[in-house]
Amino acid sequence: MFRLFKFILFIVLLTSNNSFSQEIALFQQFNGRYDYLAIGNTLNPSENNIERDYCDILPESQAELLLPTNTSIVAAYLYWAGSGVGDQEVSLNGNTIFADNTYLVEYNDSTYGILPYFSCYTDITDLITTNGNTSYTLSNLDISETLANNIGYCGNRTNFAGWCIYVVYEDINLPLNQINLFQGLDIINRNVREKNIILDNVNVLDNVGAKIGFLAWEGDSLLNYGESLLINDNIISNPPLNPANNAFNGTNTFTNSNNFYNGDLDFYNIQDNIAIGDTTVEIKLTTGDYDVNGNLQADLIIINNIITVLNSQLPDATVLINNINLECANRQITIDYTVNNINSTEFLPTNTPIAFYANNELVGTSQTVNQIEIGSSENGQINIIIPDNLPNNLEITVVVDDLGNGIGIITELNELNNEAFQDIQLLEIEINPLQPMNNCDEGFNMAYFDLTLQLDTIDTNGEPTSFYVSLEDLQNDANEILNPSHFQNSEVPQTIFLKVNNQPCYDIYYFDLVVENCPPHIPEVFTPNNDGYNDWFNIQGLYNIFENHKLLIYNRYGTLIFEGDNDNPWYGKANKGINNTGKTLPVGTYFYVLNLNDSNYKTLTGWVYLNL
Repeated sequence: MFRLFKFILFIVLLTSNNSFSQEIALFQQFNGRYDYLAIGNTLNPSENNIERDYCDILPESQAELLLPTNTSIVAAYLYWAGSGVGDQEVSLNGNTIFADNTYLVEYNDSTYGILPYFSCYTDITDLITTNGNTSYTLSNLDISETLANNIGYCGNRTNFAGWCIYVVYEDINLPLNQINLFQGLDIINRNVREKNIILDNVNVLDNVGAKIGFLAWEGDSLLNYGESLLINDNIISNPPLNPANNAFNGTNTFTNSNNFYNGDLDFYNIQDNIAIGDTTVEIKLTTGDYDVNGNLQADLIIINNIITVLNSQLPDATVLINNINLECANRQITIDYTVNNINSTEFLPTNTPIAFYANNELVGTSQTVNQIEIGSSENGQINIIIPDNLPNNLEITVVVDDLGNGIGIITELNELNNEAFQDIQLLEIEINPLQPMNNCDEGFNMAYFDLTLQLDTIDTNGEPTSFYVSLEDLQNDANEILNPSHFQNSEVPQTIFLKVNNQPCYDIYYFDLVVENCPPHIPEVFTPNNDGYNDWFNIQGLYNIFENHKLLIYNRYGTLIFEGDNDNPWYGKANKGINNTGKTLPVGTYFYVLNLNDSNYKTLTGWVYLNL
């Protein structure tokens, strides 16, 4: 893809206040074993330049279509034109035809003022395919009211009407050609005496059989003042039908006729005017010169369309973005795309490069896998990580035949159609905090929590929810907490992630599970009689919770008889004192001092009754 070249048709206009035109531009392109044929006729009974009082047109006229044998119709277009602002409905072989579009051009005559002219066109491929080779009659092109209401047309002898049919056809015996059909409505006259038209990036591979055709209106055979048609600065002609000094003279090259009054349906072989390797073709049209008396004379010529047939065996790579899949809370995107070689005259080779841009920053490259034949396509997919420096709202551009630096390796028919664009917004997700959940330590800093209570603090809109112990698990839909109403923590504190569906993505919340040392519950009595029930001084919420506690037991005389900790609870026996060590103590009231060694709690004191 050589971006220095542009496949467009542009007109270099000499600015003037005396004319108005609709720029001729590329209308349709055909690539294959194609050629074209044109038929048509005038509705002028004679050349309007001869008799000044002539001011009417024929009600209809005919032309014969004779396509070569063993050909098939690809496309057909009907054009009709005349003086005035347009007649958008005509008849062809009794069929009512409506214009797809109308072009207008104006000529500001010094005597009669502004005189508009029109040209209409419509696609008649189905009609021509159905009827094939036969005689075609155009009727109901009526400009009589226009001529009657403005004497300028007949007074200036620029009253005309006519029609033409272009047929593009396929013939398997033809070489691979590129047909470019340009159309609009442009004018040269005494005010604008020259037009330069540049056909850019034509990529001529073989000039044999190259030709160019024109449909023009209002040319006169008797007006040849400074009139010329040049291709690449070479005057082209087809004498005696189209002499070098009078190219637009009411002729039809296809029928070798010179009575296509005030219309020209001509083509020229230009193989001697272009060379293999040419990338541009310049067309120049001129009119106007001074007579022997020093008066400027010029023919009014209205260009309706230009058609070229060039042998250009080249691919034409285009690309479509079929889908861009976005992942929630992830800057990775998946692009599904299709590389086409539809409008081409040669296969697209394997390993044609493809570049992927985000806001014009290269983010990925790929290439075609197979040779893509004429008229075929290839699907592809690529995963791309969008860099963190780019915003969430961005434009994705896919360019085929691009090495990633704007340079391609394939010469194509059209170098300006290699890109596809799509705007996207990454599905970034805010992670919203919730209040922590607190519960009492049930041992070793663990507790059970009902996680579903957090659902009462948010609006889920009835959408499904799920809990996870990590953000990664949430994003991957892995290791969901199966019983969130009875969940035991595994660390302190532990963060829980909540996922709430919210199409097209989801919402994320998080909260901490906090395990607290709650106040222990100290019993007032215990019975160490080995009956398996209440045999020890079981202080609820103490053991394996306040792991560093110290328990001191005193008798009624204030003597320390037992000292315990987390690994040594009191079973009613003494481990202090000389006489009572290891013996079960007598029934009675004992006093405890419990130091929890927790900054949140003071030392607890009280009594307990030991009963056997």
